[in-house]
Amino acid sequence: MGKSIAVVNQKGGVGKTTSCVNLAAALTAQGARVLVCDFDPQGNATSGFGLDKTRSPSVYDVILGGVPISKAIVPTKWADVAPSNKALSGATVELIGLERREFRLRDALEEVKDRYDFLFIDCPPSLELLTLDGLCAADALLVPVQCEYYALEGLSDLLYTVRLAKQRLNPALELEGVVLTMYDGRTNLSLQVAEEVKRHLPGKVYASVIPRNVRLSEAPSHGVPVTVYDPLSRGSDAYVALAKEFLTKNPIAVQK
Repeated sequence: MGKSIAVVNQKGGVGKTTSCVNLAAALTAQGARVLVCDFDPQGNATSGFGLDKTRSPSVYDVILGGVPISKAIVPTKWADVAPSNKALSGATVELIGLERREFRLRDALEEVKDRYDFLFIDCPPSLELLTLDGLCAADALLVPVQCEYYALEGLSDLLYTVRLAKQRLNPALELEGVVLTMYDGRTNLSLQVAEEVKRHLPGKVYASVIPRNVRLSEAPSHGVPVTVYDPLSRGSDAYVALAKEFLTKNPIAVQK
């Protein structure tokens, strides 16, 4: 049975989708079986793997149209992908009156969970019903945190929401870890933010940090992970290191 991991941060621009796409690709390169479920209406993870956002069926059809998720999954060289598009933006309103609305994604993923080692859920950059659905579908959550002051405030709000979701809807939910992104070791601010996060969440912050790197910004426009776009870049090295560190914490899933 695969491990479902929600990649979540309600603050935009922190490297959430970048981390989801590139960590998934790096894990696939290490031999893991990986599914990326794009649960963000922006569909950036979908295009990050070179897929057309207008393709159908999508995750929207799965959670609101009753389409089996296996029909929506698209294989790529770097991971299997359940694509998303802007149709998902209306799902929050459409879900409100439905039974088990918080568990739509979890129920859908049950069909394919045993086919993968890891199932990454790229959640929207907000604390709304879709994100709650993602948290209810997850066994753990991975939180990318940008190395700036406001990120610390956002992390506190997110962890409060996670505690509520754990208490009321998903008691098994655990914090997989925090990934520091846009890190610049030359600045005091990055160092201070890193130390502060480690102080608040001891043992939960990955040693592998993601640097500021232009290649990470360029890769999505080419529809490939950074490990393919520029395998010698600092960004690529960072996600390969993160994948290896991730596997030391989750060894059983890939030793089948």
